[in-house]
Amino acid sequence: MFNTFCCIFLILSLTSGTVIRDFQVAQPPVVPVYAKYCTVEVFSHDFANSFVAGPAITQLSPPEDCGPVGSWAAITLNLTVTTNGTQFDRLGIFTFHNVEIWRTSTFEPTIGDGIVWTYIKDVTQYMPLFTESGEFLLELDNLIETGLDGIYSTTVTATYFESSAEYPPAEKADIIIPISTLSNTTADDASVPPAFSLNITVPNNTVAVYAEIFASGNGLEEDWFFNVPDEFFSNISPNITSPHDGFREVRLLIDGLVAGVAFPYITVFSGGFIPSFWRPIGSYGIAELPTYFVDVTPFVPLLTDNSPHNFTLDVVSAEAKHTINSNWYVSGILQVILDTSFEPTIGNMTVHSASNYADTSITGSVEDFGQFNATVTATRNIHIEADILSGSGQLTHVIWTQDLQFSNIQTYRNNGLLATLKQTSTGNSSSTHNGVAVLSDVFSFPFTTNFDYLDETLSNWTSSIDHSYDRILLPNPLRIASTINNHQTTDGFFQLGSEKIGNFGNGTNNNTFSYSDVKGNTYTRSVNAINSNFNDTIAIPLDEIGGNLAH
Repeated sequence: MFNTFCCIFLILSLTSGTVIRDFQVAQPPVVPVYAKYCTVEVFSHDFANSFVAGPAITQLSPPEDCGPVGSWAAITLNLTVTTNGTQFDRLGIFTFHNVEIWRTSTFEPTIGDGIVWTYIKDVTQYMPLFTESGEFLLELDNLIETGLDGIYSTTVTATYFESSAEYPPAEKADIIIPISTLSNTTADDASVPPAFSLNITVPNNTVAVYAEIFASGNGLEEDWFFNVPDEFFSNISPNITSPHDGFREVRLLIDGLVAGVAFPYITVFSGGFIPSFWRPIGSYGIAELPTYFVDVTPFVPLLTDNSPHNFTLDVVSAEAKHTINSNWYVSGILQVILDTSFEPTIGNMTVHSASNYADTSITGSVEDFGQFNATVTATRNIHIEADILSGSGQLTHVIWTQDLQFSNIQTYRNNGLLATLKQTSTGNSSSTHNGVAVLSDVFSFPFTTNFDYLDETLSNWTSSIDHSYDRILLPNPLRIASTINNHQTTDGFFQLGSEKIGNFGNGTNNNTFSYSDVKGNTYTRSVNAINSNFNDTIAIPLDEIGGNLAH
């Protein structure tokens, strides 16, 4: 089941004679509508045998005709991809100056006129990187071989919006430091396990540090949420799923102390479950995978001693030894705020209450081979405080807390061919500096699905998904607070074919989305799609767009 559905590619012919325009529902970037802007092409590149040929790499320099360098009101990246043929979905990772700034993935192509999609990513928060020339890289590993001929033809542009009295320069960090492999020839993400560590030295006049974490499962970890606890794994065929349970915690540690964690969102890629679910509407998050935020500021008194400190990223399960399969890709960013004085920052971490691992439990019952229930639960509480005195004399009391809950309930019947999953992941992360909120993340990521193989050949199945992304987020004080509510339901059938006959399937996808932020920007979209025969007979009976960003 789940070892199969993560890796399905599409063999079909178009009957409509038109290019399919795929999309992920999301709000347009909040950028100045009437400001002067400059758009430059970063590169155009065909990703064919890029597993061997490597990533697209270019030098990107700031424009000179959109106002003073670094004073821009906003910056966006535009990714447009065309492809046809047969191909798996692929992960894409953008890095700039060895810093990951965007993780994306591809839609799967069709034979004939193929597909196209465009996604625009707001990268204003990474402005310090764009003020200097540097190596800009997109790694999108692809493979051309018998049965796989889809080439991802990609164009990337960058748009810089000039600031003015009406559109002031965007707030930005003083420096950005990567938690990455620092590679100049490949994407800077690290593969875990084992844990990835990097020694980092921050300036001794640092007064605040905000981390952003990129993390996504790959291989046997792409469908981590359907992994069975080890104690029950002998009761199911390994052709159906994998071991090491369905709980994952992404951890950031500094000098061996837990600094913050994430309970990750389930990203379903375009070959997942039933591929006809995701044409033309992608699963929420595939074009811009969600990231996770930690206030590292309570560690500043320990970091400003002119010495390197160990930053570690890893991913763990609820098993006794916290084992996971291979693999997750992880990286991180540190947005660093400096004091106006060049005198060193001092202070003390006064509270550190954070266990090494979440509090987890695994329970269940077995009726027979392929007939069992398994439940994994987890809770996580973190409380860290510090008093920080800057060289200019500013005293700041920092309180950083996380309160997270998780549940994963799996049921298997009919020799393991019928599976149901109900997962909930909720939490509240909060940081205040002298009582002022600087980071807040209140989220709920419920996911419910059933997956029913129709016979022992594992070649045909039905499935449905009910999936939500609800998040009220202030990533750091340099950005604005926003609320996103996305609800997506799918239902369909799929049958594996051959290169001659082709796969067959159908699917429905109903997506309701809303965005709002503290500056009064709004965007809503309700869109439904019906893919009736997997020959791309696609109908969109509903597509309603609203809000003041709908321009």
